[in-house]
Amino acid sequence: MAGAQSALDITLNDAEIQAELKQLAAKLNDLTPFFRDVGETLLNATRDRFRRQTAPDGSPWAALSPAYAARKKRNRTKILTLYGHLRGTLVKQADQDSLRIGTPLVYGATHQFGRGAIPARPFLGLSTDDRQALLDALNDYLTK
Repeated sequence: MAGAQSALDITLNDAEIQAELKQLAAKLNDLTPFFRDVGETLLNATRDRFRRQTAPDGSPWAALSPAYAARKKRNRTKILTLYGHLRGTLVKQADQDSLRIGTPLVYGATHQFGRGAIPARPFLGLSTDDRQALLDALNDYLTK
């Protein structure tokens, strides 16, 4: 490393500090509990987007095409909701290294990213509030 540097060696003989450091190291090696907890918050925020009909950035989803709106039999005013399957299949997967939120339904990607005549209507992602909640949860996790 270029520049100035110094080294400081500290030997810890304090059992309580050593125990806390071991707990912190264990937490950082396996973030599954953190990802499970924060995953619930983010999963609920994603579900709430269906109620608000907005993307993570707060913009409204593209309106239904007039042709589809005319033939839609159920939930006529709700975008991305015919029977509620897309919202109902949202799941989270947490492990020691990652958190994933999504749907197993193939057409979920079509609605998230758009395709052909179907405009993108993003429902997955982090809003500004979600990002802050994630940072707050991480801070809480590291200080407990």
